[in-house]
Amino acid sequence: MRDVKDTVTAPVAKVVRRSREPAVVQTLRSAVAATISYAVALRLSSEAAPLTAPLTALLVVQVTLYSTITTGIRRVNAVVTGVLVAIGFSVLVGLTWWSLGLIILAALLVGRVVRVDEFVPEVAISAMLVLGVTQIANTAWDRVLDTLIGAVVGLLFNFLFVPPLWTGTAGESMDGLARRMRQLILQIGEGLTAPTPVSRAADRLHAARRLDHDISEVDAALRQAEDSLRFNPRVKEGLLHRVVLRTGLDTLEICTVVLRVLARTLTDLAKKRTEEPLFAPEEGEALEELLGHVADAVVSFAVLVTTRASESAETAETRLAEDLAAASAARENTAQLLLRGVQEYPRQWQLHGALLAEIDRILDELNLENRSARLLEELDRATREQRERHPRMVAARQWWSDMVSRHGRGS
Repeated sequence: MRDVKDTVTAPVAKVVRRSREPAVVQTLRSAVAATISYAVALRLSSEAAPLTAPLTALLVVQVTLYSTITTGIRRVNAVVTGVLVAIGFSVLVGLTWWSLGLIILAALLVGRVVRVDEFVPEVAISAMLVLGVTQIANTAWDRVLDTLIGAVVGLLFNFLFVPPLWTGTAGESMDGLARRMRQLILQIGEGLTAPTPVSRAADRLHAARRLDHDISEVDAALRQAEDSLRFNPRVKEGLLHRVVLRTGLDTLEICTVVLRVLARTLTDLAKKRTEEPLFAPEEGEALEELLGHVADAVVSFAVLVTTRASESAETAETRLAEDLAAASAARENTAQLLLRGVQEYPRQWQLHGALLAEIDRILDELNLENRSARLLEELDRATREQRERHPRMVAARQWWSDMVSRHGRGS
C-alpha cells in the first residue's frame, strides 16, 4: 500500500517542486504581465499593434521586486534617450546611410553615458525605429507611451502580486553544498590505515576543486534571494537575513578552500608513502573519527544559517555546538597520537602538522563565537553603508518608526 502511495505522490511532489522554481514562476508572471500591458496599450495608444508595451513588460517583470524596479527605470531611460537622439538627428539630417551609422554610434555612446546597463542597444533601436518613419513626432510619442505602459504595468503587477522570496531556494542550495562537502570529507577520512593509491588521493583533490563551481551556483542563488528581500513589503528584517546568508556562504567558501588544501596535503603524503599506510592504525582511526565530526559540523552550520524559525534555529545551534565539542575532543586525541607517531617516525612530520592546522582552520571558521562576531561586524558595516548611501531614506524610516512607537504608547 505504501509503495502505491509513493508511486502516486512522487509525481505530484515533483510538479509542486517544479512550480516553485524561479524559471517557472518567471515565465508565468511575465506572460500575464505582457498580456495585460498589451490590452492596456490597445486602449491608450494610437498604434494598431502596440507591441512595445508587452515587450517592455517582458523585460521589466523580473523574479524579484527589486530587479523589476531597477530594470523598469533603466528600460524607460533607454527608450526616452533613444527617442530624443532620433528627434535631434531628424531636425538636422534626416535618414541616409551615413546618418544611420552616426545615429547608431551616437545612441550607443549616449546609452553608456546615461548608464542604462544592458539596455544600451535599446537606445540605438529606439532611435532607428523613430528616425525611420515619416511622422517622427507621433511615432516618438507612441513609442514612449507604449514603453511607459509596459513599465508601469510591470511595476504594478509586481507590487500587487509580490514575487516570492527566494531565500528558501538559496537555503536549499547552501544546504546541498554543505552535504556535498560532508561526503567529500568522509571520503577523505576513509582508508587512512591502508595504502592509498596516488590516483585516488588525486581524485579527491579534483573533487575538492570542483566545489568552486558549486560555490558559484550557490552565490547566484543567494544574489537572487538578496534581491527578493529588497523592497519586499513582506520582509521586516531583510538586511539581517541577507547578512546571515551572505556571511554563512563566506564561511563555507573558506572551508572549501581549506578542504582543497587538506586534500592536497593527503595527496602529497600518498606520493611519499606509496607502499605503506598513510597512518598507523590508531592514528588513522582517530583521524577518521575527527573528520567525521568535522563533516557533521559543516552540515549543522548550514542548517543553522538557513533556518529562520527561532525554535529550529536554537535546535540547530545546539546541534552545531555538540558537533564542534565532539570535534574539539577528537582533535586533541588525534594531535596526541600524531605527536607520538612523529616522535617515533619523524618522516613527513610537516604534513602531519599541516593536516592538523587545516582542520583547526575549518573548526575555527565554524566556531559559534567567531560566527557571532563576524555577523555583528557585517551588520554594522552594511548599516553604515546604507546610511551613507541613502541618508534620506534611513531618516524617513526612523521617523516612521518613532511615529509608530509613539502612537503605540499613546494607545
